[in-house]
Amino acid sequence: MTTAPKAPKRKPRARKAGAAKQKPKVRLTKRSREEGDNPGTGHWRIYFLEHLIQTSNITASAAYARTVPSRAYRTRKQDPGFAAAWDAALAEGYKNLEMDVLAYLRNPSPEHKMDVASAIRLLSLHRQAVAQSRAQQDDRSEQEVLDSIDRMIDEMRERAAANAALDDETEQPDEQA
Repeated sequence: MTTAPKAPKRKPRARKAGAAKQKPKVRLTKRSREEGDNPGTGHWRIYFLEHLIQTSNITASAAYARTVPSRAYRTRKQDPGFAAAWDAALAEGYKNLEMDVLAYLRNPSPEHKMDVASAIRLLSLHRQAVAQSRAQQDDRSEQEVLDSIDRMIDEMRERAAANAALDDETEQPDEQA
């Protein structure tokens, strides 16, 4: 029998800060594999655009598609078709955000949290981009689109004032009787 002390148990080495982590695996459908829609083979655009619709976040969408935002921006600059798809994805994403805000305002539930002020601020900032895309679709200048939106808002205010005046007129005979 030996009297030598046992060697201490070794702790696993800590990973260095710059060590590369393994990328998560993406499960692909058979159809996706056949069409070559694998982010590892360069067909990251589909994943990028799908995630952009869901989040309206370029950085998160690029990470989801296993690419970097600079590649997405460069591709957008070089490929007009991708740029159009990008704009359409953002427009769809903002429509989804509007619907989410409306649904939350109509039925706020404690399990679903939303920063409504930030969402409305984001939608108002997006107004300019919507005006530009409408102008491109309608072959009108951006200023013409903004003017038409302002006219529509003015008309709505006039109708609201007329309705309020009409309500005041209908209330006065009731008070006199």
